[in-house]
Amino acid sequence: MTDQAVDADGVRLSEEPAEEWRFLGRTRELKELRADIERAGLDTLSGRKAPRARVLLVAGRPGSGRTALAEELAARVAGDYPDGVLRARLSEPDGTRVPVDRIARELLTALDRPAPPGADEDDLTEALRAALADRRVLLLLDAAADAEQVDALLPDTPDCLAVTVAEGPLTGIADVRPCTLGGLDTKSAVELLSRYTGSVRITVDPRAAEQLVEVCQAQPAALTLAGGWLAARPQAAVADLARHMHAEGDEGTPLGRVFGLVYASLPSPAARMLRLLSLAPAGLVDPHTASALAGCSLSGARTTLDDFVGLGLLRAAGSPQPAHPAHPEYPEYEVPGCLHARLSRLARKQDRPAELQLARARMLERTVRLLQSCRAVTETDSPQAREKLLATPRDLRFPHPGAAADWLRARRPALLAAARLAVADGELDTLARRLMSQLVRAMVAHFGTHAAAPDLYGIHRLVLDVAERRQLPRERAAALLNLADLDARTGRTAEALVRYRAALDAGREANDPYATGRAMESVGGAHLELGDYDRAADWFGRALAQRLARDERADAARVYGRIATAHTYAGRYGEAVRAWRAAVAGHRKGGDVAAHARALSELARVQEYAGRPEESLRTCQEAVEWARRAEDDRLQAALHLRLADTLDRLGDPVAAGLQRSTAERMLREDPSDPEGACEIRSASTED
Repeated sequence: MTDQAVDADGVRLSEEPAEEWRFLGRTRELKELRADIERAGLDTLSGRKAPRARVLLVAGRPGSGRTALAEELAARVAGDYPDGVLRARLSEPDGTRVPVDRIARELLTALDRPAPPGADEDDLTEALRAALADRRVLLLLDAAADAEQVDALLPDTPDCLAVTVAEGPLTGIADVRPCTLGGLDTKSAVELLSRYTGSVRITVDPRAAEQLVEVCQAQPAALTLAGGWLAARPQAAVADLARHMHAEGDEGTPLGRVFGLVYASLPSPAARMLRLLSLAPAGLVDPHTASALAGCSLSGARTTLDDFVGLGLLRAAGSPQPAHPAHPEYPEYEVPGCLHARLSRLARKQDRPAELQLARARMLERTVRLLQSCRAVTETDSPQAREKLLATPRDLRFPHPGAAADWLRARRPALLAAARLAVADGELDTLARRLMSQLVRAMVAHFGTHAAAPDLYGIHRLVLDVAERRQLPRERAAALLNLADLDARTGRTAEALVRYRAALDAGREANDPYATGRAMESVGGAHLELGDYDRAADWFGRALAQRLARDERADAARVYGRIATAHTYAGRYGEAVRAWRAAVAGHRKGGDVAAHARALSELARVQEYAGRPEESLRTCQEAVEWARRAEDDRLQAALHLRLADTLDRLGDPVAAGLQRSTAERMLREDPSDPEGACEIRSASTED
């Protein structure tokens, strides 16, 4: 999000790929915008301190070069904002308004201040303002849908600057400084053409070039397409295109007329691929997406996409240089916002609905297979996974986990958009469910559950939408459990409790013993976290009854431990001791040595709480032996420290000193996590 390229209707160009791309024209507009940054606002003139960031507005229709101008302004004043430039697009390519909470979350992530998964819009915008309160940043908000959207994201500090790009005014935001764009000046417009045509064709007929500029109304997007048309025809004169444009008449916009000429000149397969690109999620396309949409080879798709870039119909995403992808190994392209609606209309007009749906299905199926490969490359320890990976077509494989992670990170916006669009479509729910399942697995495999939690929360909400729409209680229960777990981890325990109860109802409806048992135990855990220990013990008891009825001994032993924890918090040490003894017996029968040692350790702790130090001493000594068998050095060290404390209480300082020395020796010899060892020592002291 912080590395968005300039708008496709911009005018960053270079005669050779290796040269720096230059911005053409808009000298007056840039001068006025820079002056507006320093100009006193209404609050300052009235003697009050400016309460918020200054807002500059670059207004213009798509194709006017509005985003390119905003980017150029940002580049020129970036040095005045040492905390960086943040970028966000406030509308989807089809014009759909992006929710403020999604934008705020992305900006927080860019600031390395991720917000809790599931936080609402008010919490996220408040967190964003807090994150920007002590910073001096430039906020570039592209394609704003309305003033309310912009207002919610504005920093509450005059040290920040918000440069907003929109089609019209932002009525409702005080002291906005607007800059409304028309066409380029003639000199810059002609130079823009020459970057595509070369200087010779312009020099031999400068009047024709000026006429073409006039016909295009000096609009950058129209001139870019005109230049692409001429670049593809080295023998054509500039006057030829001007005549073609005149022959089209005055109907429609200049951009529409020149686009029509370029589109009509495409071979039928290329024209079909171009209009199908309007189905690409978030307007982001890679060769796999184009190949699946058009049903052609991967190499053919990449060649055609590069041809589109040369014609000005597409640009490489992630780079200010339209012809050069930011990730050459996994190139990604962007459909220009000013062309998206035209491509959508063409697709609806020229392709049957069934053909469009089939193209979407192919695209989702290809994405699912790529995500499967992306995850499988991390499972190198599994012979089955290696065998499955080798059976995957070469074009779908990643050479190593790092490459897969890079692809997943680069394609993340498009993948999340694909999930949202698939769910909104409503006709491809089976593929949508597979896509979301593989997306979750790939993100967890590469980024971890904690780092991916905000994205996972959104995906699980989409899964819940599909499950409710399709009346799938088993999947509804799973989605609710996943959402509730994320709520619980971020401290929203009350919200988690509501979802756990709903998951229990869905699990019962589906007759799913796993979901019902898991939900009952989680309801108990939520009550435990809320301090309602009686209800916690009751719900854990219900979960235990189900585990015992299904002869799930390992899970039953674990639930006994949770019951014991609830009784301990409630001060019912006798009941806690009995529950821990049951847990110890269960782990012993199940042969889980590590769990046996931990249960004995907790039993010793509760015996100490209950005022039975001699019993605690014997249990702790037994726990040390089992921890040794489990090869858990950190637990052994913690137990030795606990033995030392108990012996001190029993009046045997010499033995306590020996136990403490043993613990310290073990902690020194443990090469892993010395900070964790300190935490163990502190925890033992608190006990």
